[in-house]
Amino acid sequence: MKIHRLMTLQFLKKSILGLVLVFASMSGIHAQPTAVAGKTVFKNYCASCHNKNMKSGATGPALAKAEENWADYPREDLYNWIRNSQAMIAAGHPRATALWSEYKPTVMTAFPALTDDEIESTLMYVQAVVNGEIGGAPKTSGDSGTGVQAQEASSNFVYYALFGVLLLLAFILSRVINSLGQITAAKEGTVYESKSVKESLTSRGFITFAIFALIVLLGYTTVNKATDLGRQQGYAPEQPINFSHETHAGLNKIECQYCHDGARRSKHAVIPASNTCMNCHSAINYGSKHGSAEITKIYAAAGYDPNTNKYIEDYESLSKDEVKAIYTEFIEQKYVEWTDGIEEINETGEQLAEDQWSGIVKSLTRDGKESVKGPIEWVRIHNLPDHAYFNHSQHVTIGKVECQQCHGKVEEMAVVEQHSPLSMGWCINCHRQTEVKFADNDYYQSYEKYHAELASGKRDKVTVADIGGLECQKCHY
Repeated sequence: MKIHRLMTLQFLKKSILGLVLVFASMSGIHAQPTAVAGKTVFKNYCASCHNKNMKSGATGPALAKAEENWADYPREDLYNWIRNSQAMIAAGHPRATALWSEYKPTVMTAFPALTDDEIESTLMYVQAVVNGEIGGAPKTSGDSGTGVQAQEASSNFVYYALFGVLLLLAFILSRVINSLGQITAAKEGTVYESKSVKESLTSRGFITFAIFALIVLLGYTTVNKATDLGRQQGYAPEQPINFSHETHAGLNKIECQYCHDGARRSKHAVIPASNTCMNCHSAINYGSKHGSAEITKIYAAAGYDPNTNKYIEDYESLSKDEVKAIYTEFIEQKYVEWTDGIEEINETGEQLAEDQWSGIVKSLTRDGKESVKGPIEWVRIHNLPDHAYFNHSQHVTIGKVECQQCHGKVEEMAVVEQHSPLSMGWCINCHRQTEVKFADNDYYQSYEKYHAELASGKRDKVTVADIGGLECQKCHY
């Protein structure tokens, strides 16, 4: 009896030792820097300020040339810069001070807990995105991406191996339990009956464990989905009118607040009404990209007759056919002007007008709207949850925040998308880093203590966090 018991214990010890060695080797695999591991670090620490395409700036600069910027200095200097840039600036490091002069006053959050391997993994991920190997960016010629694919395959292998080890552990433990049961039965002089697979799977213990595992899995999934709820970075829906910010704000240099005039004086930036569009398009009636099609949508919504250059009296009382006749005539006439007298223009112009009018009706009557008349049903892109308070005028007028800091380089967007994550962490990081513009700003005159400290040199700046920007009730009320 003792021999059987000893053999069982030895078998158990060897099995556990083998599992420890397997897990140790797997931990070694994970410890190596990889672009796949760097993706997680970037998401957790960097994505709130740096653009995920690595080639354009956001709150922080583009990261594509991060390693190139530090190529003349030891690798450890780059690690230290990422962990605590302000400490290196204060110490007078030449590269740190040069970068600071280029990007101040934006202060990078310190991450003293990041390890060398985590930073190296992040740098590998940045280069993988730049090279088009990961993250959805297009591959450059000659770039196969096999390195990152191999890392991803290696990462997947680790998980498969872990699953296999757990199955092996379950098998070993079942055999140990079976052996102990036989020993106990022999000691008591009874016959030990091993459970079948079916009996094991329907046992109370297994069902309890399965329910527990299911609850953990569902809880984990629920928390992740709840965290991501409402976050739609990169969201670029189709709009009823193909409005190009690249043309208006970029090419024609129209100020953001000319159209979104609520940003400087109210909580909401407001989507401009069609009469704002008419301030320009009563004179400009042919677009550089879409011809007459998109501008005619504005005229139809506003009730403006481009043939007479007047608003239509009793527009609401006109039938669909009467409205159609006005705008198809305009489309045909613009086609005649554009083709400059080419033969067969009448037939082609009529067909063009018919086709364009069908598109106009489809665009302006979306979402159940019955008529082309009235407000244009724009699709909202940026949408904070109801429990989060945000005031545009506070940021634009008082804080002097540029629109591009949150919305990205809109003047380069042919189709507007949500540039920033608009997450709580992203807002908090901005409040920690953003310097309040105290000078010549009467709004902050009541902060006498900070003004005195700035004047005495005791303090060189005041951030939003210093004046309560991290207090819960500031945004959640």
